[in-house]
Amino acid sequence: MARVRVKFSYSVEKVSIPVIDMLSKRFNLVGNIRRADVQDHSGWVVLQLDGEQDDIDSGLKWVREQGVIVDPVEGDIVQ
Repeated sequence: MARVRVKFSYSVEKVSIPVIDMLSKRFNLVGNIRRADVQDHSGWVVLQLDGEQDDIDSGLKWVREQGVIVDPVEGDIVQ
């Protein structure tokens, strides 16, 4: 099983879409929100994803296709 940490950044058009829920269900991934700041006009979420590496790669590609910015995160965010 693989684990990655990523940051999703949402624009006003995407902030109300349940991207993390859809990602988990479509790609059989476990998402653990480590930090977040979501408002009506924008938002970001630091997320740990666990699953098979192929599923993670496919899932992150799908998230980008939804118009969400995906950036890698190093280390653990919560101390």
